[in-house]
Amino acid sequence: MLDSNRLDWDHNAYYQGLLLRQLPQTCEKVLDIGCGAGQFATRLSQRADRVHAVDRCAEMVEQATQRTPGNVTCVRGDPLTDPLPGRDYDAIFSISALHHMPMRDALPVLAAALRPGGVLAAVALPRKDLRRELPFEVAAALGHRLFGAVFLAMRSRGNGDWFAKDSTHSTMPMVLDPPLTTREVASQAAAVLPGVRVRRLVFWRYLLIWRKPSFRDHVL
Repeated sequence: MLDSNRLDWDHNAYYQGLLLRQLPQTCEKVLDIGCGAGQFATRLSQRADRVHAVDRCAEMVEQATQRTPGNVTCVRGDPLTDPLPGRDYDAIFSISALHHMPMRDALPVLAAALRPGGVLAAVALPRKDLRRELPFEVAAALGHRLFGAVFLAMRSRGNGDWFAKDSTHSTMPMVLDPPLTTREVASQAAAVLPGVRVRRLVFWRYLLIWRKPSFRDHVL
């Protein structure tokens, strides 16, 4: 019988491609909030001139520093209490970190660090909302094992890591009971970032996207 643990896979890594598609065409400077061991920052470094990767866990920052290329600067810090390493970012990304922070406090800080026309894109965990999101929960439960079997087969053939969990996965801080449902995230985010878009993703995540208005937007 196949060990069910072998069918586990990294949902955060799965949604990295979705975030990468939000990058502006010209991207000089990018911020990665909650960078963990630097996996996504490394991918960003291939698309942007400079990447600032921030995490409040010293162990994660040390791992990221060792694993990321030279155009990535890894910084230990909390965006709510420490100054960000830069400003006027072309894009700010976050994977599974936003639910660790009070939404109404975190979003203004990140929005202020964007240049006009810059993009904020985050994937994070919602609180369960079975009354509104039961179809997503059912699809996720079924799809997790099905996709896991496919990804395991691909890995066993030597065709890449196919969303295998990183060796540092077990040491990353986790929130098992996120504070906000997708609906509540959308409501709180809209109060801070007019025009923000929030939608539920299948595998226990939501996607938040916002583009900071530019001077041209105001003129039009």
